[in-house]
Parts: sequence; structure tokens; C-alpha cells
Amino acid sequence: MTQAYRREISVALALAVLLILLRIFAPAFYNGDQIRARLVENAPVLIAAIGMSLVILARQIDISIGSQFCIAGMIAGALAKSGLPMPLVTLITLAAGAVMGSANGALVAFLNLPSIVVTLATMVIFRQSLAWKTEGEFVRNLPPGFQWFGLSQTAGQRLIVAVALLIFAFFAWSMCNLSAGRAIYATGSDAEAARLAGIRPRRVTFVVFTIMGMLTAVAALMSAIRFADVDPNFGTGLELQVIAAVVVGGIAISGGRGTLVGSLIGVALLGIIGPALVHLKTQAYWEKAIQGAIILLAVASDAIYERER
Repeated sequence: MTQAYRREISVALALAVLLILLRIFAPAFYNGDQIRARLVENAPVLIAAIGMSLVILARQIDISIGSQFCIAGMIAGALAKSGLPMPLVTLITLAAGAVMGSANGALVAFLNLPSIVVTLATMVIFRQSLAWKTEGEFVRNLPPGFQWFGLSQTAGQRLIVAVALLIFAFFAWSMCNLSAGRAIYATGSDAEAARLAGIRPRRVTFVVFTIMGMLTAVAALMSAIRFADVDPNFGTGLELQVIAAVVVGGIAISGGRGTLVGSLIGVALLGIIGPALVHLKTQAYWEKAIQGAIILLAVASDAIYERER
């Protein structure tokens, strides 16, 4: 059992060590407002990481997530500004995310195109299409019901964290207890063996990309409601943060192995690194370099593990 979850355990230990170091050398990190801010900031990242976990477990990857996130946030802001009620704004935003995800899924699953090539192309297409449409303008003058869904800031923050935890609990339970979850693992482990067992790998691939798009839209909405305006550069760099959190948490880049609990721990660890650098009086620009190094180490670790098997 310990061997099966060795990555999750090692990352949890690394997180614990970092928290202890912060307690000793930067006790101001544990200010209540700062902790709440970190939770709210990383709740949308967790939602996106759940979708990325499903995609990587199916032995695919989606690097267009930042562009999808930006478009979904801008759509939500524009719809709210037009006067639509927030429940309808939410539904249309999720539908837009599903459309973007299913476009990636269709190209990968039914045309057999490599996911990294497809999502690299759509990353650029989505982002540049948005830049052409908006001309770099913010979505401003949003109605009062948009920010925090019209709730107080405290209630809105609690809502964002609660939504993230509920989505995590649902998918974590589903991956362990539903046949759909087992189909994702089987597809990622060996697509041909999964097909012979009665699973349809193409359908699984299409579905995980579609879910990825929907969860990215949820994450974008949960992030956008924190602000009075929606930035056209919304979500820049999100793909690196999410992929780093997922792979460091134990989701094998080769597919078929890992848990959502590991992704949760990875999000927590990556979410603390940036603020920790600030509190430890280290330049914050090292954060992206650390994320890149983490991805490299995690992939190297997976390669070594596969060679030893």
C-alpha cells in the first residue's frame, strides 16, 4: 500500500516540511487573512487540476487550458454585463467550456492527432481569436451581482472554496467507485487492452477532454467573480501551474497511474511556493522556474519508475 502511494506520501511530506519551515522562519505566513486568500486563489486551480488529471490519466495532455480559461472568463463577464442573470451566465459559460474541450477531444480521439500538437494549436487559436475580438480591452462595468455572485466577500470566498471541494470529492469518489473512472485508468494504461475488454478508448478520450473544458470554465468563473473587471490576459501561465501540480502529485505523464488526492496535494504545494518565496525574502520570479523544475523531476521520476518495473 505504501509503495502504491509513495509519490503522494513524499509530496505530502515535502508540503509538511515547507509548512514547518514557514512556521519557524516566516510566522507571518500564517496570518488568517493570508491563509484565506491562498485558499480562494488556489480553489480554481484545483478545479482545473481535476480536469487535467483525467486527461493525463487517459494518456493525453491539454496545454490549451490557459486560453480556454481566459475565453470562459471573458464570456462570463460579457454575458453578465449584457444583463443576463447569473444562473444563465453560469450555464452558458460551462457550455462554452464544453465546446472548447470537445473540439480538442474530437481532433484527438477521432482524427488520431497527437494531443500535444492539437492543444498547442488551439492554445494559440483560442488566445489570438480572443485578442482579435476584444482588441485587448478589459470587460468593465460589471453588474453588482457578478462579483462574488452578489454575496458578501466572505460568503463569496467560502462559496468558491466549497465548490472546489465538492467537485474534488465527487470526482475522487467517482474515479474509485464508478466504471467510468476505471475506464479512464484502463485507457491510459493500455488503450488496446481496454478496447478488448469492451471499453471504447476513443469515447473515453473525447469525454475527458470535454470534462476538462467544462471544469476549466467552472474554474474561470470561480476566479473571475473575485474581481470587478475581467482581464484579457486572464489565465496566462495556468497550464504550467496545473500540469506541474498534477504530475508532482503523482499522476504519471505516461497515463493510467495516480490519484486525485495526489493532485490536491500538488496544488497545495505549488500554491504555497510563490507566497513562501515572498515571506522568505526570496525573489518571487523564481516561482515559474521552480514549477518547471518540478515538472522535469516528476517526469524523470516516472521514467525511472517505469524502467525499474
